[in-house]
Amino acid sequence: MGFAQLYPSYDYWRGGPGRLSGDAIFYGRVYHPSAPCGVQRRITPETEKLMQLMYFTEQPMSAYPADEGLKFGATALMFSNKYFDPVAGSRLYNEYLEHYIYAEEMGIEGFMLNEHHNAPFCMQAKCNIFAAILAAVTKEAKIILLGNPLPLADNPVRLAEELSMIDMISKGRLVSGFVRGGGQEQLAAGVNPAFNRERFQEAHDLIVAAWTRQGPFRWEGTHYHHRVVNPWAVPLQKPHPRVWIPGVISPETVVWAAQRGYPYIALNTPIDRTKRIWEIYDNVAAETGFTGGPDYHGMLKQIHVAETEERALANAAQFRWMQGEFTGLAHPVWSTPSGYGSPENRRAFVEFASGRSKNPRYRPELEKQLEDLMIIAGTPKQVIAKLRILLEETRPGILGVWGNDGNVSHEDAKTCIRLLGQEVFPALREMATELDLKSPFETNQPVSVDYMSGIQEPARAAAE
Repeated sequence: MGFAQLYPSYDYWRGGPGRLSGDAIFYGRVYHPSAPCGVQRRITPETEKLMQLMYFTEQPMSAYPADEGLKFGATALMFSNKYFDPVAGSRLYNEYLEHYIYAEEMGIEGFMLNEHHNAPFCMQAKCNIFAAILAAVTKEAKIILLGNPLPLADNPVRLAEELSMIDMISKGRLVSGFVRGGGQEQLAAGVNPAFNRERFQEAHDLIVAAWTRQGPFRWEGTHYHHRVVNPWAVPLQKPHPRVWIPGVISPETVVWAAQRGYPYIALNTPIDRTKRIWEIYDNVAAETGFTGGPDYHGMLKQIHVAETEERALANAAQFRWMQGEFTGLAHPVWSTPSGYGSPENRRAFVEFASGRSKNPRYRPELEKQLEDLMIIAGTPKQVIAKLRILLEETRPGILGVWGNDGNVSHEDAKTCIRLLGQEVFPALREMATELDLKSPFETNQPVSVDYMSGIQEPARAAAE
C-alpha cells in the first residue's frame, strides 16, 4: 500500500484543487506574484472568513504515579524520568494524534501545538514533529505552533528550515508562534536564563532573515554566529508564515509583540487580566503606528463539552492537572531562575517560595473558576451561552479551545471534540459575525510591521 492510499490528502499533490502552479494555488487560497510585499492575496472559502478557532490539549503523560509526584513535591525538571512508561507513552501519543485528525474531520479549522520539557504535564518534547505529521495527513486545518522556545535553539537556521518544510508539506497552513520557554526549561537545556530574552529576540531575527533574505549571507550576532546562512528550504507562504506570540504574565512580551505587529495570544488568563493585556497591546500598537483590535487579540481558554453537565464537570476538574491540584508541578525557584524574568515577576515568585504570598499564577477552587469563566464546562447549549459572555467581554479574533487534560478518557476526549466541531464552533462563528470579530486571515493584516507602509522598522537584537 502506497503513501497516497494510506493518506488520501496526498491526492492534492497530484492535480485537483490543491495543485501547485505558477500562481501557487492551494486549498482555495491564491498567492499572486503581483501582491504587494507582505500582503497575501487569496480566494477564501466562507468557512475561513471568520474568527480563527483552534483545538488544543497539553497532551499530558497521565499514566505515571501521581502520588510519587506529590511525595517529591514537584514534577518539573528534577522529578525522575524513571516514572515515565514508554508503553503508555506510545499509546498516548497515538491517541493524541487521533484526536487532532478527528478534530479536522469534525470541522475544526485549526490545531494548536506547543512543547514543554522534563515534566509529565506535556508530552510534546518537539512540537515540530507533531506539526510535520499533521501537515502530511490533514488537508485544510491550520497548524498553529505556540510555540517553539527560541532561547533553547542552538541553531535557529536549522529551526527555520524545519518550519519551512512544515509550511511546504502543509501547502501553506503553518502559523509559527515563538515563545521564551519556561524558567525550568532553561535549566533543563543548559541555557543561561539571564540571556533568555536576548536569545529569543536574536533567534527570531535570524529565523525571519533566513526565511526572507536570499543567501548566502553571514550572521554575526551576540549569541549566534553563522559564516554561511543559505537554507535550501524556505517557506511557501510569502513573505513568510504568520507569527503569533503567546504569553501569560510578562508585559514585556506583550510590548515586544505589539512593536512588531504580531498578534498576541493570552494563555488562559482571567477576563480582567486579558483586558489589561489588550490595553497594553493596543496602546503600544498606536505608538508604533497601527491599530490593534480583535484581529491582533487571541486567547486560549479551558473549555470542556460533554453530553451531560455531570460528565462535563467531572472532566473539567482534570484541568487542575496544570494547577498543582494533582501534582506539585514546578518548584517556584526553578520556574523563575535568577535573570529569567523581570525583577517584579521574580520578586512575586520569591515571596511565594518564602511563604509570604500566594503563587502569582494562583488559581482559585474549581467552583470559583467555573463561576468566573476561567474554566467553561457543560453541555453544548450551556457552553455556548457562557462563551457569548466571554466573547462580548474580551472580543478576540483568535480563540483556542483547550478541550481536554489530565486523565480524561480517550472516548470522552473524542466526544468533546465532536461536540465542539459540530455544535459549539458553528455557534461561535455566528457570534463572531454578529460581534464583528475578525481573524488576521480575514482582515489580511500584514505579517509584521516590516510590511506596513509608513512604519519604521523595529530595533534589531543583533548586528549582522
